[in-house]
Amino acid sequence: MTDVDRIAEPWGTRTPYGPGQEWPVRVDRYLESGTTEDDVDAWVQSASVLHSNGDGLDIAVRDGRMVGVRGRAVDRVNRGRLDPKDLFAWQANASPDRLTTPLVRRGGELVETDWETAMALVAGRITELLAERGPGSIGFYTSGQLFLEEYYTLGVLGHGGIGTNHMDGNTRLCTATAAQALKETFGCDGQPGSYTDIDHADVIALYGHNVAESQTVLWSRILDRLAGPNPPALLCVDPRATPVAAAATVHLAPRPGTNVALMNGLLHEIVANGWIDEEYLAAHTVGFAELRAQLGAYPVERVAEVCDVPVAQLRAAARLLGRAERLLSTVLQGFYQSHQATAAAVQVNNVHLVRGMLGRPGAGILQMNGQPTAQNTRECGADGDMAAFRNWANDSHVEELARVWNVDPMRIPHFTAPTHLMQMLRYAEDGSLRFLHVSATNPAVSLPELARVRRILSQERLFLVVQDIFLSETAQLADVVLPAAAWGEKTGTFTNVDRTVHLSEQAVQPPGQARPDLDIFVELADRLGLTDRDGAPLVKWRTPEEAFEAWKRCTAGRPCDYTGLSYEKLRGGSGIQWPCNAEHPDGTERLYADGQFFSAPDMCENYGRDLVTGTPLEPVEYKALNPDGKAIIKAAEYLPPHETVSAEYPYHLSTGRTLYQFHTRTKTGRTPQLQAAAPEVWVEMSAGDAAREGFAEGDLLAVRTARGEVRARLRVSGIRDGVLFLPFHYGYWDAPGEDGRAANELTPTDWDPASKQPLFKAGAARVTRIEAGDGTPAPAPTTTGSRPVTGDIPATEGGAAGTVRETIGGAV
Repeated sequence: MTDVDRIAEPWGTRTPYGPGQEWPVRVDRYLESGTTEDDVDAWVQSASVLHSNGDGLDIAVRDGRMVGVRGRAVDRVNRGRLDPKDLFAWQANASPDRLTTPLVRRGGELVETDWETAMALVAGRITELLAERGPGSIGFYTSGQLFLEEYYTLGVLGHGGIGTNHMDGNTRLCTATAAQALKETFGCDGQPGSYTDIDHADVIALYGHNVAESQTVLWSRILDRLAGPNPPALLCVDPRATPVAAAATVHLAPRPGTNVALMNGLLHEIVANGWIDEEYLAAHTVGFAELRAQLGAYPVERVAEVCDVPVAQLRAAARLLGRAERLLSTVLQGFYQSHQATAAAVQVNNVHLVRGMLGRPGAGILQMNGQPTAQNTRECGADGDMAAFRNWANDSHVEELARVWNVDPMRIPHFTAPTHLMQMLRYAEDGSLRFLHVSATNPAVSLPELARVRRILSQERLFLVVQDIFLSETAQLADVVLPAAAWGEKTGTFTNVDRTVHLSEQAVQPPGQARPDLDIFVELADRLGLTDRDGAPLVKWRTPEEAFEAWKRCTAGRPCDYTGLSYEKLRGGSGIQWPCNAEHPDGTERLYADGQFFSAPDMCENYGRDLVTGTPLEPVEYKALNPDGKAIIKAAEYLPPHETVSAEYPYHLSTGRTLYQFHTRTKTGRTPQLQAAAPEVWVEMSAGDAAREGFAEGDLLAVRTARGEVRARLRVSGIRDGVLFLPFHYGYWDAPGEDGRAANELTPTDWDPASKQPLFKAGAARVTRIEAGDGTPAPAPTTTGSRPVTGDIPATEGGAAGTVRETIGGAV
């Protein structure tokens, strides 16, 4: 056993291993001060909810309270390890400012009320609007942090009951491009690869994926491979000098907005050097001829000029990709939130198709998620898609879903593509959308161009309902606030990015009158009188397990088949990867191992879109392109960004996640260790730019775009010259009366044409100094760019504020 300060050392102790070996066990445990393992009444099975990795963990309960967590050694995802957010952020559940009673707006103020009054108002307003304006006046915006059972119930309520097409999740902000890129290439969502590919890969390529801060346990796995025999080579594509970049064999830091040009240059080199699998291409793909023709315009010399990356580095990166025997690629926000997002992510898929690198150990793609249950939002249709990866443009899929729900197919909206969030806001702005239900997300801080968002959400004609655990910036604007139970206070399942399904059991009771989201959605369906064809309640389940069983029936025969899973099967052991059914009773580690895809015209989830305009392909076009259900190689032309630098705004502005905070800090900001590690917003600038501007570390700067201003202290870093970085976590709930803290005051209202994901890394900015700092750098942990500062936080069993007990090895 070793005590480690996991704020200063976020990735913990190394456990080296070699290719093909099993990742060694290391169990991380944190208990509140004064509590020992002997004091714990029960360890309750769960998994992590403040990042997308899906780490299996147990919750320690004493006297009806959460008192700590430990990693699950048996779990395939983390083998006992936990992220700093896993280790500490459970403490936020006990925050004294939890919402514990419903609130309604009276005389311009939110006042306490009872559930009967609050739910009658919500159901009453929906009923009025349905009679007056129809289902197009109703919208739902949900999260990537609820449970599968809750998303599915919401999808049934909205699509099968109310009949609205206006439904989306905040997954639109972080992983809509992941889903769309998979649909474009494979005809369907669902990750081809597995986390275990790290155990076998000889090259790992990370595109816009700062895994060291966004998924620390996954980075620990990579670090352990790097520390072992025959380590993999790393390719990092990121304009920032992250810990991943520091460990990389090759680091490419392209000019923001040029990812498609970069990928075309790398593909040009791969194809020109003959590093392709001709047999695989002929047997399993369509579209390679068009790609080859497109790549002719992207020799590395031209790409080096467009991206401002040396030719030698481009060729070195292409050699890694082209000569790899087992290539794993991961993609995240550096591509998803940038110009030509889907087109760039699709080119990563193309690298694997031209190389035949799919479906075997070490050869896979992970188009990463940014939230713990983002995969479920997409699977269940809570992001507007049809449940279980059905195709809204395929009448037979609509009819099949109608049979599952026992409703008329015409009740399910499929007359056009689902309405994405950014369009929903425009409908609210012009007055056609009059009701918006927001659950477990905080758009008043997380959406682009916040001044506009606040104006829209504050309209008198918009009836805003917020269902959350805290009075967030969005909840403060609501007409009705519904207090929800948090993770650990309810039961449900959720699925991580490599398709691993975990069960999270209720450990403690929710505070006050707070209720599980599932119960709230079920009551709303009942109050609205939603019924099936036979007059029975549309939502027939009442418990999480009943909802899960209903979901299983919905997935039968679909790519995300859950029919082989059950709560009982998920209890006690590891999470299990879908598809899990009679054919694959133990789950499926990798998709497409046999070169068979879910892309046949009668099976696919989506017919694809034009990567430039976003126009959906017609069914007849898709059938002509891909009659045999092969993987689709889609070429993309590089186009210059819409907003770029100028004399007035000379810096590219990028926003993003960091290690110690999550989203808008509703939980991590209430966690002493995490908040003390990163208490205030900062702006990163290169040493060269700081010197030219005459700035020093700690100076207070004003960062301005055409949309607003943010004030932040300077951190001089290894970021690319000409680029500024702001973390997007900081809002106003803990700083009433302040302004200029939220990065999204600056970001543009612009989105990718195919995925509809907002482009948070596509703005131009200028910067001026407001006041000088003392030039003293903040203390830094080992190698991370998110440097914590010291703070007054409680000590733990090991003495230091962030001390965690690590136990290496032992039985699983």
